[in-house]
Amino acid sequence: MQLAMIGLGKMGGNMSERLLRGGHEVVTYDRSTEAVQKYTKLGATGASSLAEVVKKLKAPRVIWIMVPAGDPVDMTIAELRPMLGDGDIIIDGGNSNFHDTMRRARKLAEHGIQFIDCGTSGGVWGLENGYCLMVGGEKRAVLRCEPIFKTLAPPSGFAHVGPPGAGHYVKMVHNGIEYGLLQAYAEGYEILHASKDFPKLDMHAIAELWQHGSVVRSWLNELAVRAFEKDASLEKIRGWVADSGEGRWTVQEAIDLDVPAPVITLSLLTRFRSRQEDSFSAKVIAALRNEFGGHAVQKT
Repeated sequence: MQLAMIGLGKMGGNMSERLLRGGHEVVTYDRSTEAVQKYTKLGATGASSLAEVVKKLKAPRVIWIMVPAGDPVDMTIAELRPMLGDGDIIIDGGNSNFHDTMRRARKLAEHGIQFIDCGTSGGVWGLENGYCLMVGGEKRAVLRCEPIFKTLAPPSGFAHVGPPGAGHYVKMVHNGIEYGLLQAYAEGYEILHASKDFPKLDMHAIAELWQHGSVVRSWLNELAVRAFEKDASLEKIRGWVADSGEGRWTVQEAIDLDVPAPVITLSLLTRFRSRQEDSFSAKVIAALRNEFGGHAVQKT
């Protein structure tokens, strides 16, 4: 079927390519003309503006937005809305806050435009392996777009999880769980790396071992195997970890629902610590330990 893809970054570009491979007609747009040209060479129809995107689509239209969460989504929708009409569908496949998604769906519904939120997981591997799609929206709109979702997802990798906002809500919690899993692996490997009794443990060999029959085997650990194979001590990587919002939103939702989520919460806070060259709070603790117990402090 025909659709447009707005935003041709690592995710949007690969998704466009997978859709083209699946026989869909894809109109592509990105602020980068080079990105648009890349996918026109693969068979997409390029557009130089959002207005041109709309003109090249047959009504009722389907437009997939793959841009950063927040203002970029609102700005894109604001520019598109006057050019769209009754029966048109906008899909937000980024990591938007579900509260924003519910607001956008209500606003667009006033103009007869359906809004679908699609929590998308799979990263750069999705092109070949498919994407896990957590879809929220009105049933009729989701059914109409089902051929798109089935092409993007592997078998059993797509589900309509609820009304508008539900897709991004499920993806938010998914990413909160991811925070906790990543932190557990990171702490375990750091203990192994720091061992004084066994200072020459082979991280790559251990990670590979754990992929065979172990209860901690997983795709994330498979990626650890790849990372340690490239750089056994990760010396070329700075220990600075970003967060794109979903972990914070998951923790806030847990607070709002009175649900204890200590692992996810602490994994989020640990990411903040990774961004400090030298933690002032750690300095305070060191100073207090020195004051009450005469514990040694390290001078800068």
